[in-house]
Amino acid sequence: MPSSDSDLLHISATEALAAFRARKLSPVELMRAMIDRAEAVNPRVNAITLPYYEPALAGAKKAEARYIGRGEAPRPLEGLPLAVKDMSHIEGEPVSMGSWSFEAYRSDHTSPTIGRLLAAGALMHMRTTTPDFGFSGITRSPRYGISRNPWNLDYTPGGSSGGSAAAVAAGMAVIADGSDGGGSIRIPASACGLVGYKAPAGRNPNDRSLPLEPLITTGPITRTVADAALMQNLMSGPHTDDLMSLRERVQLPETFASIKGCRIAYSPDLGSYAIEESVARNTRAAVDVFRGLGCQVEEVKLPWTTTNLDCWKIYWEGLYAALMKDMLPEWRDRLDPFVVGIVERGLERSAVELYNTTTHRGAMYQGIAPFLESYDVLVCPTLAVPAVPVTHSETDPGFKIAGRSVDPYCGWFLTSPFNLLGQLPVMSVPSGIGSNGVPTGLQIVGRSYDDAAVFRFAAAFEQAAPWRSRRPVL
Repeated sequence: MPSSDSDLLHISATEALAAFRARKLSPVELMRAMIDRAEAVNPRVNAITLPYYEPALAGAKKAEARYIGRGEAPRPLEGLPLAVKDMSHIEGEPVSMGSWSFEAYRSDHTSPTIGRLLAAGALMHMRTTTPDFGFSGITRSPRYGISRNPWNLDYTPGGSSGGSAAAVAAGMAVIADGSDGGGSIRIPASACGLVGYKAPAGRNPNDRSLPLEPLITTGPITRTVADAALMQNLMSGPHTDDLMSLRERVQLPETFASIKGCRIAYSPDLGSYAIEESVARNTRAAVDVFRGLGCQVEEVKLPWTTTNLDCWKIYWEGLYAALMKDMLPEWRDRLDPFVVGIVERGLERSAVELYNTTTHRGAMYQGIAPFLESYDVLVCPTLAVPAVPVTHSETDPGFKIAGRSVDPYCGWFLTSPFNLLGQLPVMSVPSGIGSNGVPTGLQIVGRSYDDAAVFRFAAAFEQAAPWRSRRPVL
């Protein structure tokens, strides 16, 4: 049983489930605590688009009955409060995509990974904020306004799964789902001091609205690596909604072998990023943790340049143009202006430009493959800054990091290259506190489809560099 109200609000999923099974904590008690917390702090954080408190409390009462032996046996996530990003579909329920253009929309299907979490007993008690169609690393939209980082309200919680991460970090939810097309799980996980996992392409089935899409995946946002593994084991596997979904299942274990003697490639900047000093310092300290665990860590120089950002933007613009071209005439004036620009630029791209992104991605892989094959994992910062202010503009011509001019849209997150190489599994884990009081993150990158290695190194790091006692003060 948690020893304080704060411990209860920041309980991990594995701790909560153990307490449920031991009858030391009731799902109803936990759900009420999360709802009370949300009502108290969400007016400042603004992470919720739609509450589901009454249905969630009713579900918690049913979960409680299962744990005391009335009715069916508890399921793997029975009674856990789940924050659902407002881009995931649930049949019969509204989904906003963070946009006014979906104001009257109700889903005619359930996204595969959400369906699996709900079927496992998780209880959706809130929908969470996202920028218009998930376009940005900053969570704000004309429809829902600005979401704020629980660690420092002047800064963004990241995006596009910013509401999900803010809800977990603020003690309003135990677990959350996210989606990641340029870093949208890892960016907010880093900025909010959480664990975020970008599964390799196909490991987790995508929604049917994104057929055959290797750039985007869904995944967990959690407080611990064990919680991420718990969710990941349930989310993965083939589904008829997504032809790309892999039939091979990877069952992540509860414990992992020692990493002593393993080899780690360390890139401080992925070859081309400007890195703020507190991020660089925390990354070096994280690397030292691995050395203390008996790993051989070597700094490497990736042959990557800022053309990777150009490649990602071209692909991103083509994707948005295909998905949003029909709604642009009607909704232009109520969409975020930057989204309108993404769509318009995408409509001007040629088929050759889009296919050339595939050629570039092949060259990117040739640049990183020697390191992935020679080392067990590669590590690097998640973000170049702890977070950007909520007032940051994606078009700011004067944006600089460490004295260098940087692309204000995507030059401050080191995540999008690994969406272009979607087959690589990547996890972000907390690495420290930045200069503005906002957490920083470390990316752990594995060989293609080697999920277990990423979780193994993340679990070892988490155990050696405990983070759970650090919590935002709201």
